[in-house]
Amino acid sequence: MPRSSSLLRPLAASIMTAALTLGISAPTFADADLPDTMTWSSYDVGSAGYAEASAMADAFGKKYGTRVRIQPSGSAIGRLQPLLSGRASVGFLATETFFAAEGIHDFSTRRWGPQDLRTVAGRPSSFGIFTAADANIHSLKELKGKRFAYVAGNPSINVKCDAFLAFAGLTRDDVKAIFFPTYASTMSSLARNEADASCTTTTPSHVYELAESSRGIRWLDVPKDDTEGWKRLKAVAPFFQPYTETVGAGISKANPVHILAYRYPVMAVRADADADQVYNFLKAVDETYPMYKDATAVMPRWRLDKAGTPAIDVPFHEGAIRYLKEKGIWNDKYQAWNDERTRRLNVLLEAWPKAVAAGEGKSDEQFAKIWENYRTQALNSL
Repeated sequence: MPRSSSLLRPLAASIMTAALTLGISAPTFADADLPDTMTWSSYDVGSAGYAEASAMADAFGKKYGTRVRIQPSGSAIGRLQPLLSGRASVGFLATETFFAAEGIHDFSTRRWGPQDLRTVAGRPSSFGIFTAADANIHSLKELKGKRFAYVAGNPSINVKCDAFLAFAGLTRDDVKAIFFPTYASTMSSLARNEADASCTTTTPSHVYELAESSRGIRWLDVPKDDTEGWKRLKAVAPFFQPYTETVGAGISKANPVHILAYRYPVMAVRADADADQVYNFLKAVDETYPMYKDATAVMPRWRLDKAGTPAIDVPFHEGAIRYLKEKGIWNDKYQAWNDERTRRLNVLLEAWPKAVAAGEGKSDEQFAKIWENYRTQALNSL
């Protein structure tokens, strides 16, 4: 759903009692307060994001009595729309957070445009190309001509896959691109022998199932010293960094893989979410950490000294920053990053209505070019 002043503030829609309880005073360090019910959006059932949101939801229920409904979706818009419409208070999102704020890919159409989002926290996450071991693919270049699984309508996954191909000097035209209707069906397509490779995080249930299947699993290395490859990759996905992963299906400290890192899940809220309510939500995430930290192998990365720091897809919300300051995590360097990221988002938000006005009566194809020009000019002004 597009930005609109008539939309409910997403956290306000769910956290109705907190403000009444807190009154006009700021919450103290010991006063985390949550409502009786909340709704969060996330990736499909079986995904890492859904599993992690579920573990936190269970902890919220046990500690605060809060009943959390998780609304899963395999598409970027399906996860973001409930947040923007107020049906969900928090989104456990992927890279659509960046896409939506930038007004690119699915969010470059007149219906969308740049979205004024903020983050609460987001754990470091690795991301890689996984293949069926019996497909005998040992390098990114060897993906050429192979069956590659994509998720229909999901730029968050698909652009990352394209970035890996770009690293090897390939495009979708160089592989046999097969589109599956959901994230779950895409990730499980290798075990069904309907594809030979795809890309995802290293811990979803689907990759473990492939590792245990007769096909087996192999992750493809992304050499960090390949300067030209990284230049091509960052032209597609600038939010990636080199990362050595030791946790995941077919991965261990004895058998690491050199892949990529970004932030996933990203806990996202609307920019106009109430600061006290965001503060209380992040405090609850922190307070319940001992209850969910062992739920999956990567949950320790939700410690706020890891998950509550830049860089991340969008600026941090002021309520989150207040809590991070209390914890001694936030510093001047992080604030400078946040200010710069906010300036970038603001110039795009200011450019969007001008592009819409200039595109009045134009075709969708013409409007796409108009917005691209306005967006480029806005970013060049920074």
